[in-house]
Amino acid sequence: MPTIPWMPGPGRDTTGAAGSGPPVVMASRLELRSLLSVPRFFLLSLVVFQQVRRSPGLIGASLRAQPLKRTFWTLSAWRDRAALEEFNRTDPHAKSVRGLRPVMKGSVFVFWNAGPGELPVGWDEAQRRLAEQAAKEAGRA
Repeated sequence: MPTIPWMPGPGRDTTGAAGSGPPVVMASRLELRSLLSVPRFFLLSLVVFQQVRRSPGLIGASLRAQPLKRTFWTLSAWRDRAALEEFNRTDPHAKSVRGLRPVMKGSVFVFWNAGPGELPVGWDEAQRRLAEQAAKEAGRA
C-alpha cells in the first residue's frame, strides 16, 4: 500500500501551537467506481497534495493509496477550520473535486480537534475514526 508519510506544512509548525485553538484534523476515505479512473485520480491527488503542502494553515498531511482496491485516504491537520475551508475552495482542489465527482463510488470524511501532543496523527487512529463514521452513516441510510 503506497503511503506518502506525514509531511509538515509551509510554516513547519508540526504541533499546531501557532493556532488560536486546537488544531483541526481531517481524514477521508475516497473510493472510485472503476479501476479505469485510478490513474487520473492518482495523478490529480499528487497535484492536490502539492497544493496542500503549500497551503497556509496546514500543519501536516499524509496520503495512503490502495489503487487496485480503488481506494485512497487523506489525513491532514490544520491550524483551524477556516484554513481547511479555504483550501477546499481553492483550485486545483476545488476543480478536481468537481471533475472527479462522477467517478466516485463513495466517500467518508471525519473531522476532530487534536489535543496537545497528538500530532502527527497516526493512520491507525484515522482509519478507526473513519470506520466509526462510515458505520454511523450506514446506520442512517
